[in-house]
Amino acid sequence: MTAALILPAVLDIQSAEALRAELLEHRGQPLAVDAAGVERLGGLCLQVLLSAIRTWAEDGHAFVVSPASGAFVDQWNAFGAPAMAAGPSGDFA
Repeated sequence: MTAALILPAVLDIQSAEALRAELLEHRGQPLAVDAAGVERLGGLCLQVLLSAIRTWAEDGHAFVVSPASGAFVDQWNAFGAPAMAAGPSGDFA
């Protein structure tokens, strides 16, 4: 079964530790991350998400960000973060 995690609107430095803890609660299972409500993505939370993507891949589990808001996608790309595969609706997978 795929676990689900809904991201808050603001992912700033103050959100990073809580995000890390929430992600670790789901380690060892496929995870669907809902970024539809994200309005601001900060650098530290981006690093937490990149680490999670790598960790899930190394563990052999799916990590999907879907849906993703335009702000999330724009800020992800503005940081120059590695591209995730985008689905037909622009969601990350």
